[in-house]
Amino acid sequence: MDYFTNDLTSLHESLVKKELSVTELTKKTFETIAQRDQKIGAFLTLNEEKAIEQAQALDANGFDQNNVLAGIPIAIKDNIVTKDLRTTAASKILGNFDPIYDATVMEKLAAAQMINVGKLNMDEFAMGGSTETSAFKITKNAWDQTKVPGGSSGGSAAAVASGQVLAALGSDTGGSIRQPAAYNGIVGVKPTYGRVSRYGLIAFASSLDQIGPLTRTVKDNAYVLNAISGHDSRDFTSSTREVPDFTKGLDGDIKGMKIAVPREYMGEGVASEVKEAIKEALKTFEKLGATVEEVSLPYSKYGVPVYYIIASSEASSNLQRFDGIRYGFRAQDVKNLEDVYVRSRSEGFGDEVKRRIMLGTFSLSAGTYDAFFKKAAQVRTLICQDFANVFKDYDLILGPTAPTTAYGLGDEIDDPITMYMNDILTIPVNLAGLPGMSLPAGFANGLPIGMQLIAPQFREDTLYKAGYAFEQATDFHKQVPMIGGKN
Repeated sequence: MDYFTNDLTSLHESLVKKELSVTELTKKTFETIAQRDQKIGAFLTLNEEKAIEQAQALDANGFDQNNVLAGIPIAIKDNIVTKDLRTTAASKILGNFDPIYDATVMEKLAAAQMINVGKLNMDEFAMGGSTETSAFKITKNAWDQTKVPGGSSGGSAAAVASGQVLAALGSDTGGSIRQPAAYNGIVGVKPTYGRVSRYGLIAFASSLDQIGPLTRTVKDNAYVLNAISGHDSRDFTSSTREVPDFTKGLDGDIKGMKIAVPREYMGEGVASEVKEAIKEALKTFEKLGATVEEVSLPYSKYGVPVYYIIASSEASSNLQRFDGIRYGFRAQDVKNLEDVYVRSRSEGFGDEVKRRIMLGTFSLSAGTYDAFFKKAAQVRTLICQDFANVFKDYDLILGPTAPTTAYGLGDEIDDPITMYMNDILTIPVNLAGLPGMSLPAGFANGLPIGMQLIAPQFREDTLYKAGYAFEQATDFHKQVPMIGGKN
């Protein structure tokens, strides 16, 4: 299936006109995965038998012809639970876990008649920025297979960018949708905290995690977010706010829109080619009628240490449940109960997960709580106030998604501090619970450059409106990678 020449709308029209059956589309998708994923390594588990059964049922019983998503294949990050389909969070400790229920987003995709074709690789428990900490395999960048795809939703981004599917779900705790979207030249949206239910998402940091879509175009992304958004009584942090149709307002008209550019997002550490691409993007927005002005987010520089204290503290609590007793991996030849706990966790978790558990446990321990966790929570409030002050006068904040383009496989895996700094531009958005989008804004040395748009809470419609206008004025989203060779 050539997903490089199609989008959701064109595929839907082909299905409605019966130029293509849902079963044919699904089978062609698996043929494409078989051809391309040997070089990319995006999939951990395929759902071929059940997907084809679902497709045949839609062909036999008819699908909703008013729903663009009906009959369209989608792939899912492996930390979103799927009933009777292996869900590992890319960890050895969940290597044999087959959930007995579906996450809410999976129920919503099924209601929209989308077809889950498989589960996608990621950093273990979403902890990492390169998809190199997976216990099972390393995923490669679609544009250059010597480079990382980003993380932790690297499998989701690479699957879409390499044309294996048109849409995938990822999760974003500190930039895990937007950063891999930027490295792979596609569109990734982290919705407002509470917009999409987290029920069935294997928790990393509960006050930061959000599920969101990755697609090749802005409009396709809006269609998928429409389907997965909405209140869920099983998630106490789920918002009751009404969900608008995010595809409405995609008319390219952004005259009068006020865009803020934080000087901290264009400063030291951001590569010159990334800055140049963002400056060119700002000129495009001005030509489209928007007003662009420089602002300051003075507390954003503290985002990385604040994030790693808060996220690791929440992770150390969330991961307590993986103890070798109830489900998942259990060490063999143990001597006593304590040995079960210690050895199951020691052998089941990878180094990055252990590092964050230790950091989080230390931050929450008596004697250090006030100096670390409490202080981090206070600074988080100041970061939120930074954003609130800017949004009093502006519709959007704009900057790079990541300081550089994708780096080489293995280049930073042994230097966690450097790797953590790759998320410095995306982390503040999660700390403040805001929606953010990454979309293609240029290329350097054959690799994509991502631009990040940030909106006030529950204003995803503004992200989509601005992103669509930029996409219509440029052709970066039309570029496709040369799978198996450098571009």
